[in-house]
Amino acid sequence: MTPLDLQAIYNMIPAVYRIRDAEIALQSDATLDAADAAELAGLLTQTMLSAAEQGRLAELQALQQRGPLQSMVALLAEQIEVLQESLYQGYDDLFIETCAEWLVPYIGELVGFPALADFPGTPYSLRAAVAEAIRTRRRRGTVSGLESVARDISGWPAHVVEYFLELATTQYMNHLRPANHSWVDVRNASDRLPGTPFDNSARTADVRRIATGGGLYNIPNIGVWLWRLTPYSMALAPACRVDNRRFLFDPLGRDTQLYTESAPVSQTTDRATSFNVPLPITRRMLWRNFKDIRRNRPIQGTFYGGQEENSLSIDQSQLGTPSPDWPVIECDLRDVYDGMGNVTGWAHAPTNVIAIDPELGRFALPADAPAGELLTTYSWAFSADIGGGPYSRPFVGDENSTATIKVPSDAATLTDALAKATTEFAGDTSAVTILIQTSARFVETPSISIPEKCSLTIQAADGYRPTLVLSDDMPVIGGDGSSLTLNGLLIGGGCIAVPATDGGSLNLLAKLTISHCTLAPGAIRAIEGAPAQPAGPRLYVEAEDVQLALDHTITGALRLRESGDLTAISCIIDAGAATEIAYANEDCSASGAAMTMTNCTVIGLLQTRQIVLASNCIFDALIQEGSLFPFPVNADQLQQGCTRFCYVPPGSRVPRPYRCYPGSGTGKAHVPAFTSRRQGDAGYCQLAFSTGTEIMQGADDGSEMGVFHDLHQPQRLSNLQLMLQDNLRFGLEAGIFFAS
Repeated sequence: MTPLDLQAIYNMIPAVYRIRDAEIALQSDATLDAADAAELAGLLTQTMLSAAEQGRLAELQALQQRGPLQSMVALLAEQIEVLQESLYQGYDDLFIETCAEWLVPYIGELVGFPALADFPGTPYSLRAAVAEAIRTRRRRGTVSGLESVARDISGWPAHVVEYFLELATTQYMNHLRPANHSWVDVRNASDRLPGTPFDNSARTADVRRIATGGGLYNIPNIGVWLWRLTPYSMALAPACRVDNRRFLFDPLGRDTQLYTESAPVSQTTDRATSFNVPLPITRRMLWRNFKDIRRNRPIQGTFYGGQEENSLSIDQSQLGTPSPDWPVIECDLRDVYDGMGNVTGWAHAPTNVIAIDPELGRFALPADAPAGELLTTYSWAFSADIGGGPYSRPFVGDENSTATIKVPSDAATLTDALAKATTEFAGDTSAVTILIQTSARFVETPSISIPEKCSLTIQAADGYRPTLVLSDDMPVIGGDGSSLTLNGLLIGGGCIAVPATDGGSLNLLAKLTISHCTLAPGAIRAIEGAPAQPAGPRLYVEAEDVQLALDHTITGALRLRESGDLTAISCIIDAGAATEIAYANEDCSASGAAMTMTNCTVIGLLQTRQIVLASNCIFDALIQEGSLFPFPVNADQLQQGCTRFCYVPPGSRVPRPYRCYPGSGTGKAHVPAFTSRRQGDAGYCQLAFSTGTEIMQGADDGSEMGVFHDLHQPQRLSNLQLMLQDNLRFGLEAGIFFAS
């Protein structure tokens, strides 16, 4: 209740009682504490008061004159206010938008909304989900309604297919379907997006049940297709030059499948099209798109162009003045081999156009193209925000940083920025941040030196993914208590090295933090003067007592001195093969530092002094004849530590395994199968469908083991299955399928 209401109630009391109440208050002099009394005395001595001071004076005087009667009325007013608020809330509780939070499940049960599993990072709000269920009751069971439910509950792009509309059947004369052809037009087959959920070519009936994934095309079948990949758009990133004519979109020169930049679903139709989901762009799709544009045919969108909604473009402005304006076509630019199996070139070479191969992420210029750097915009895909990219990343450096050096505005290169950081450290600054505000490629091998009790952070700004190509090892030297943080970088070529000494002095670096970075595990081609580098370890720590922290990072093999320790959260450590050494000491002569790992996927042999904790991890390791170590995963100290809810290869030595798989059973065990083992592919380290439920649902909370644990895919599917049962029309059966 407001003070005005309180005063209104108090004024209803006869004046004689109010006067007597004020006299008692002034006589007792106990209504104000010492601070308020001093403030009141100060205000009374002033001759000129502002409006705020006059209001404060009136408030203090009213408080000074509040006697026992007015205090009792105030208590009654508070209870009246509680009752009034309860009455107002009782009316608000009738509506899902304004009801109390504890009432949301009850309203959901009232309208038949199923009880969904809750998990961290859930893609929906329960209040919003119930409100949406109430809003869409009229279109319950329709295709657009099912598609909306699938998107909202799973958090993934979705497309629903009514397979009875795609059956090859004889026409019913009272209900003709002119678009339902029982034959396929092979000349325009690409219009139907073959091999995707948008392929509407007619098929014969399949009587197997769709709910078990057996058959698709039958009268009662509804297919719900989900895309588990997230597209990431790289804007104005440098292309990798092979020669004067041939380029690759990937800044490290890897073949990369390009994806569509999926647009939001239109609110007018609520149906997803091929431009609303992250589809891999094929040569045929790009050819058809260019052909429709040339013939001025109506299209839903375009793949190529400089607009924000387009999926890819090539900036030709750096190729001279005036800038050339070559037309762009699709092309097959796969490798051509000689009789000995050596690559001799690409399949085609354009003459007066720019040719793009979206399936390999390659493009070629005309023969007379001048030399110059080319900037490209394209979209690639991955399962989660791991390894760096143009997504928002948390700041993990020193929050007390007082000096920020921006690249390229304050320094053109990383080496120049490090030189400026050294100057800052020479003053009174103990924490410096180098903020990279570009997706450029830096071909250099800087040397990082951090003074005693100082911290250095090298971080990419949100929206950028800079690339650092090392032609040799990048040394990191630190004084006592120093620390280095890397965030949001793509690093290829050489490795990050923390040597034991620097010119005879001990390297006393205390902590190295690598967050949301990719230390490319595989081999790297020669780039702009930097030599080609083979696959190998990407981090050497030879210094004593270094604390290494990895967070949402993809890296190659690690070599850590036994005296240090490693903490890894949601990381991929990839030695290149299950038989290679992923983790050991600096020269692979013994076990590496003690480790704590959560939600990680490790490919390769792992040898550590101690596993302090391994939780929800996958260790994909295999011993073969001639291996340096006798165990796939080995911890020297078995008396301490714990390994829980992990896939641990048979024959491993780990401390106190709890609910690990395959365990000591005699039955045939499932092994983790990945969609791809090649870093750079969209399905890299994503668990394949052939992986058993012991791994797919083997984490401590029922989610999958490994690096993508936090996606909580089993819980998403369970919630979606419940919602489909609630929304399907009688007689229909639904199946859930993954398009990626």
